[in-house]
Amino acid sequence: MVYMDTGSPWLPPAPPGTIGVPPTTSQAPSGANPGEQGPPFEEGKRSWRKRLAAPFVALLAALSKLKALLLLLPNLKLLTTAGTMAVSVAAYSLIWGWTIAFGFVVLLLVHEMGHVFQLRREGVQASTPMFIPFLGAVITARSLGEDAAAEARVGLAGPILGSLGTALCFVIWRISGNNFWEALAFVGFFLNLFNLLPVTPFDGGRAMAAMAPAMWFVGLAMMVAFLFITHFRNPILLLFILIGGLDTSRRWKQHRNGSEQQQAYYRVRPMTRALVAAVYLSLIAVLVLGMSATNLHVTL
Repeated sequence: MVYMDTGSPWLPPAPPGTIGVPPTTSQAPSGANPGEQGPPFEEGKRSWRKRLAAPFVALLAALSKLKALLLLLPNLKLLTTAGTMAVSVAAYSLIWGWTIAFGFVVLLLVHEMGHVFQLRREGVQASTPMFIPFLGAVITARSLGEDAAAEARVGLAGPILGSLGTALCFVIWRISGNNFWEALAFVGFFLNLFNLLPVTPFDGGRAMAAMAPAMWFVGLAMMVAFLFITHFRNPILLLFILIGGLDTSRRWKQHRNGSEQQQAYYRVRPMTRALVAAVYLSLIAVLVLGMSATNLHVTL
């Protein structure tokens, strides 16, 4: 998955003169004698206001420091790509064993690098993949390209490269007959197919930005229906629905009522729209066939 990092500040600037400003000598107002002091009532009123504002000023200062710490977190060793990969392998190994877990995380890396390569081709700087156990992996970028067509190319690049990596596992299985590669191929095909759900921030939702943004609501409905079918046993799916719902609502409003620049973002040539649709549907067909060919009779 690819997330946009807008970089907008989430805290207002601190009021001038409230933090880190040394006290200065008060000056008498114009026309007053230098030795005169203000009325005691006014002094008491200002002191009361300062005491009332002090906790809020301290809170703003603490939150500003917290923001700075959060911005530094990606530079910590634990949150590097290698570190988060190791954490994810350890987490998935509790379910599948470390061999399948390691292979799955490598396939996730291949998938995410497809996004990174395409973003760089679009002239956009992207972060390295960050792995989140049981939620997959994400990369962040300031934008997804200059228009919805570029966004679709970035979104589909992940499943394309990920499918190629999975196809290699499939070929090794057919040559060696080792069931490990069959299991890994099945997991890889499912991973890339799941990411083609037509709702943001999944890769299929990126493709829908260039094809038919209204399909975002269809993707949300599919996820809600699956949640009911599984009797709400998957809290991670519920989280995906929440994230997708919020993102879909925000983007739909921008698409329908945004500025001229926003409207221009979604203008895609019919030929480009047809090509995106062809790649999207072809990927779904190939991945479904791949899952059928591996035909695992186990619960993953």
